[in-house]
Amino acid sequence: MYIDISAVDQGAKAIVGAREMPCAEAPSRARQIVAGDDVLVSTVRPNLNGVARVPSELGGATASTGFCVLRPRPEKINSSYLFHWIRSPQFIAEMVRRATGASYPAVSDRIVCESKLPLPALPEQRRIAEALDRAEALRAKRRAAFAQLDTLTQSIFLDMFGDPATNPKMWPLRTIGELAAKFSDGPFGSNLKTEHYADEGIRVVRLQNIGVGEFLNDNKAYISEQHFERLKKHECRPGDILVATLGDPNLRACIQPKWLQIALNKADCVQFRAEEHIANGAYVCALLNQPSTACMAHGLMLGQTRVRISMGRLRDLKVPVPPLSLQQQFASRVAGVVKLKATHEVSLTQLDALFASLQHRAFRGEL
Repeated sequence: MYIDISAVDQGAKAIVGAREMPCAEAPSRARQIVAGDDVLVSTVRPNLNGVARVPSELGGATASTGFCVLRPRPEKINSSYLFHWIRSPQFIAEMVRRATGASYPAVSDRIVCESKLPLPALPEQRRIAEALDRAEALRAKRRAAFAQLDTLTQSIFLDMFGDPATNPKMWPLRTIGELAAKFSDGPFGSNLKTEHYADEGIRVVRLQNIGVGEFLNDNKAYISEQHFERLKKHECRPGDILVATLGDPNLRACIQPKWLQIALNKADCVQFRAEEHIANGAYVCALLNQPSTACMAHGLMLGQTRVRISMGRLRDLKVPVPPLSLQQQFASRVAGVVKLKATHEVSLTQLDALFASLQHRAFRGEL
C-alpha cells in the first residue's frame, strides 16, 4: 500500500515568539525546532539526497530553512523506516524531477509531504528498518576503515622522518628545486584557453584533479593531439608529482597514476619529476602534503582574493632530505597502503551495490 507522507507526519513544529504552531502556518521557517527521531529532508538541489535523522540528544535544536522537517506518527510509521525511504533512489528521483527554479532548483514542503511511500504494517516496517540499519552499519564500518587508511601514510611519514618543520632527525636541507629533474608549471594565457578543450585527445590535469595524495578522476578535460604537439614541453608522465598551488589546501600533491600514460598540466598545476639519485617521488609527494610543510610555505603565499604560491617561490622552499634508501623504504610501505586501499575500495563498492539491491527489494515488499 502506498500513502502520502503527510498522512503519517505529525507536522514539524516551529517556535514563533512564545507560541508553538505548525511550521506550515508560521510566517518564517527561520527557526524550525526539531525533536528526536525527526527526519530532515534537504529541499534544495544538488542536495536532495541530503537526509538526516535527529538523535534524541539534539532535540530542541534548530534546523535551517533548507530542510523540510518530518515528524513521524509513532502509531503509523517507524522513524527509521521513514528515514530509509527518504534516502531511497525512488524518493530522490521524484524530488529531482519535481524541483523547480532557475538559480536554485528546490522542492517545497508540500511536494515532500504529498509524495507517496509504501507503508506495510508497523512490525514489517521495523523488520525492514532493522535489516537496512544492519547493512548501513557494515558500510559505515568499511568507510571508517577506509578513512583510517588515508591517515596511515602521514603516520608512517612522521614515524620515519619526523615533522618537516622542526626536522628532529636533523636531515640535511635542500630546496624543492634541487630535488627535481623537471619542475614546470602549465601553459599560461592564450596557449591554453577554454576553447582549446576537446571531447577527447590528451588529458589536461586541472586543479580539481589534484587531491591530497590522490588523483581525482572527475572533471575531465582534453585537448587535441595537434594542439598538444605545440605544448609538448609540458608533457606529464606516470610517476610525476602534480602539485596544486591554488585552492584548498593551497599546497597539495598527488602522483600521476600509471593508467594515465600522457597528460598536460594546466597553469597553477606544477609538475615535479624527481631527480632519481636524490629523491623518491612518494617521499616528495607525502612531504608536500604534510600540514607542517604548508605552514612552512605559508609566508611564500601571496594574493588578496585568491591566495597562491608561485612555482618560483615553491622551488626555493627548503625541506629535509633523508637518505635515498630510507625514502625508498617509505615508498615500499606506501605502496602496501595503496594496495590495501584498493582492496577496501572494491569491498566498499560491492557493499554499496548490495545495499542498493537490499533497499530496492525492501520497498518492493520482496525482503
